[in-house]
Amino acid sequence: MNISSFEILSLLYLIGSVTFILGLKMLSHPDSARRGNTIAAVGMGIVILGTIFLYSENGTFLSNKLLIFVALLLGTIVGTRAAKVVQMTQMPEMVSIFNGMGGACAALIGMIEIHHVQSGETSRLVAITAGLIIGTISFSGSMVAWGKLNGRFKDKTFPFQQYINIGMMLVILALGAVIIFSPNVHPSVLYIELNLCILYGILFVLPIGGADMPVVISLLNSFTGVAAACGGFLYDNKAMLTGGILVGSAGTILTILMCKAMNRSLTNVLIGSFSSNSSANTSSPNNPDEHYKEVSMNDVAVMMTYAKKVMIVPGYGLAVAQAQHSCHDLEKTLEEKGVEVRYAIHPVAGRMPGHMNVLLAEADVDYSKLLEMDDANTQFSTTDVVMILGANDVVNPAAKNDKSSPIYGMPILEVETAKNVIVNKRSMSAGYAGVSNGLFYQPKTSMLFGDAKTVLQELVNEIKHNVN
Repeated sequence: MNISSFEILSLLYLIGSVTFILGLKMLSHPDSARRGNTIAAVGMGIVILGTIFLYSENGTFLSNKLLIFVALLLGTIVGTRAAKVVQMTQMPEMVSIFNGMGGACAALIGMIEIHHVQSGETSRLVAITAGLIIGTISFSGSMVAWGKLNGRFKDKTFPFQQYINIGMMLVILALGAVIIFSPNVHPSVLYIELNLCILYGILFVLPIGGADMPVVISLLNSFTGVAAACGGFLYDNKAMLTGGILVGSAGTILTILMCKAMNRSLTNVLIGSFSSNSSANTSSPNNPDEHYKEVSMNDVAVMMTYAKKVMIVPGYGLAVAQAQHSCHDLEKTLEEKGVEVRYAIHPVAGRMPGHMNVLLAEADVDYSKLLEMDDANTQFSTTDVVMILGANDVVNPAAKNDKSSPIYGMPILEVETAKNVIVNKRSMSAGYAGVSNGLFYQPKTSMLFGDAKTVLQELVNEIKHNVN
């Protein structure tokens, strides 16, 4: 029995799809995440090679294999180099760039294939147009997100921002309908649609800032997945379709969970209106009527050594200082003294979903010691010392008691219920949302200034040698 190349390719697509599903499942736990990533990557490699050598159209195989392999080689070199040199603090920016490139690829597929369809092929035209619109928005939005994360772009709002975004989206959808039902429409309509999508992606992300950024990264990731799925449908590529659906659905679910954690509605995310008042309450971090107290390294060492339970709250400052290993050293040192140590992880701590989990996993912190926000909040009242390392907005009481604050309504880690709170920061400056934190001035709070890595190393040394 002869087996055709199409049948072999279909089998390879099935194998690739299974590896994607297994890989995604294994990413749910740090112990299996690396292996899951490898399995999915191997599956992707099988799918790519199978497509290059076995895909044919009307009996004609691909003839430009040399160009394809040159592009693959260049992409592999650039991607490998970028992944090796990127700092953990820059990981959200890299995620945004990679996500944007995925959206751009989906958009390019739409731009090319729109000229190869015939009138009446409605399903193909829907897939092409949807991939073009979603992919382009994901690309431009991801590039703005990248610029905002590394400080190149500032938050920017315009008058009637919500109405402009809604109106622009309606125009984009209307032009999309014209393209679908009139595929031979003048090329200028297609380019107008493309430029409107680019502009919408920019206006959609530009006003968003502060602690809301992880939600946007997750949402843009789901956009790229949906755009890729459209390409899979267009080419009848089961692996591409499966991968796109997995990324799109996982990103959407994560976005909903992020919105819940931020007390934001998904509707507000889609029209780009949340955080539109982010500049409404950027009060000075140094209120002359408020006073904070500093604490010495020795006092903190004594306090933590004789505590029964210590809770560590990691934030972006921990990532900036690359202090995750020093933090793990502190944990081990305290446990040798009989202290119970746990980590309180806010869903949107850092600059992307799971940022803190990745940092601590890199330092081999036991995953079972990481408490999600709801679990951590039930334990703060029985905690002797909370050590906050560079976190700001996720522990800011303004989210609960200041209706004028741009972060009002966002669930936070309720660290103020602990017996003692130690805050490690470089200065009294406001956090990413630009809002002053009243926690710093509460009676139970003490400030320990300095670089997180240096402070933690000195603290470990103090506990080991100067506290009996």
